[in-house]
Amino acid sequence: MPLDRRANRLLNILAATHRAEAPRATVHDRRHSLLTLAHTVECIPKPAPEAQAGVILADAAIPIRIYAPADADDRVLPVLVFFHGGGWVAGGLDTHEGLSRRLAAAAGCRVLAVDYRLAPEHPFPAALTDCLAATRWVIENAGVIGCDPAQIAVGGDSTGGSLAASVCQILRDAGGPQVALQVLICPILDLAEESESRRAFAEGFFVSRATIERDIDDYCPPDLDRRDPRVSPLRAARFDGLPPAVIHAAEFDPFRDEAAAYAAALRQADVRVRDVRHPGMIHYFYAMGRAIPYALTAAEAIGADMRAMLAEAQKRTSPAAMAAKAAASSGS
Repeated sequence: MPLDRRANRLLNILAATHRAEAPRATVHDRRHSLLTLAHTVECIPKPAPEAQAGVILADAAIPIRIYAPADADDRVLPVLVFFHGGGWVAGGLDTHEGLSRRLAAAAGCRVLAVDYRLAPEHPFPAALTDCLAATRWVIENAGVIGCDPAQIAVGGDSTGGSLAASVCQILRDAGGPQVALQVLICPILDLAEESESRRAFAEGFFVSRATIERDIDDYCPPDLDRRDPRVSPLRAARFDGLPPAVIHAAEFDPFRDEAAAYAAALRQADVRVRDVRHPGMIHYFYAMGRAIPYALTAAEAIGADMRAMLAEAQKRTSPAAMAAKAAASSGS
């Protein structure tokens, strides 16, 4: 399918005004550019007020923002622990507010957006440490924040998707409580190899090869092996035992092939996957609701997938299902 006309128009405008993702002189420029872009191309729906909070660690607090559907009231709801994109060096609660609100409304869940530490001031593993801590806090305190402990999802877009996938792998390997679902939106999943889609869309499709390489350099210490699954979840030794996944990718995205490869690896390990590729779309389209109206349609599709798969997770942990599982195990 050809490039979406709205996406193509936006790319032309960004190229003409030099506001597309491109090599930047400073990290400050990178952050300012993304925030300015978000305010320009995003529409911020208002389904419900948000609450400000913080996950308290031993030596610091991780800022979070909690969104809920308009009719949430005090009901117990599913929760999505959400990690924003931005190349590990940019992005934040404000750049992804529109997306967070839309997902809360579309999925009928609370969204707990995590303001994790950014590189280069805080290189790997700071962001992953914060995201893992926030997820564990939600698992341990689900009842306090009005969330169903059987319907906890983690997710993110772009580099936030990478963080979400790594959190799921770490929780599995630790043998402790796990989440019910991983939600990956145009995720970056392999820092060690350039895929065919990265080569095909290296220039002129919103995020350039030079920007990707600069972000990776800012996030990864020089002595870090970029095949490490903590930064390249697609390089994990095994994919069994991971939570089901909702994976949404864009057709004209440098990271498209990584999303497809991760979905295939999960299926090969008998992990349930809902894998969608949005035709004609570019990276970050899902957070450009004012410039690319299809972003609103995509959010509804992501939300519908989340609703369906979280409902399945709840059924698997119902008393009847657990009793049947116990009976089957004793019979064998």
